[in-house]
Amino acid sequence: MSTPFASAAPYYARYRPPYPREFHTLLADRFALDGSQTVLDLGAGPGTLGLSVAPLADHVYAVDPEPAMLAEGARLAEDRGITNISWLRGDDACITRLCLPRIDLCVIGRAFRRMDRGRVLADLDEVLAPRGGVAVVESLYRPGDPRAAWLTVVEEVRERFLGPGRPGQSDRDDWGELVDRLAKSPLSRVETHQWDQPVRHTVDEVIGLQLSFSSSGPDQLGDRMAAFETELRRALLDHDPRGTYARTLRIGAAVATRPRR
Repeated sequence: MSTPFASAAPYYARYRPPYPREFHTLLADRFALDGSQTVLDLGAGPGTLGLSVAPLADHVYAVDPEPAMLAEGARLAEDRGITNISWLRGDDACITRLCLPRIDLCVIGRAFRRMDRGRVLADLDEVLAPRGGVAVVESLYRPGDPRAAWLTVVEEVRERFLGPGRPGQSDRDDWGELVDRLAKSPLSRVETHQWDQPVRHTVDEVIGLQLSFSSSGPDQLGDRMAAFETELRRALLDHDPRGTYARTLRIGAAVATRPRR
């Protein structure tokens, strides 16, 4: 059965911004990535994390429950000439049933919020190498960005078509709870990092980003999709006719490993 992300997959692959260079530098340094490691990208989507880590690893296993996401990831890997990724359908309940080799690093994006986190961390403890660990990364809520007034325009159009609420609204403040969950797991040695990442979008990129969310993807909009795109384009250009929309993303990363003996 397809997930709500099925129709959003092509937009997710194209329009979600990449994670900052500092995050990949952190992974390379913290886990001594030298091309010999095995990496698990759990809740991989189209491989946003796995594709970027692949050049630093021997092999990456990208696991996601949505076939459309895996297909997008495989397409991107082929386009980029990346051949050391296996695309596996599965969810957070199947970690110990995938017959994976020992994992040196597991990377998880925002999908961690939708997982049974206690079980996932216990299962990862079973498959991680002795010096292995988990890196969780996502965009955090950043209040008061003076450059992002245009986001209010987007919210107003979304509400007219889809009702109130926006991606991440209900969990904007619980990054601390996620970090605490890591600290209470077998991987209780936790370090956290944050970076501010300036991003600039065109009108088409703002529209594509909305279509990448399960809450506002093509399946949710149905036959209103063309009208949504037209109305959002008009509203954005009325707000700023230059057609460029800036904001600053706050990226949070938590790296969890077993405590030192």
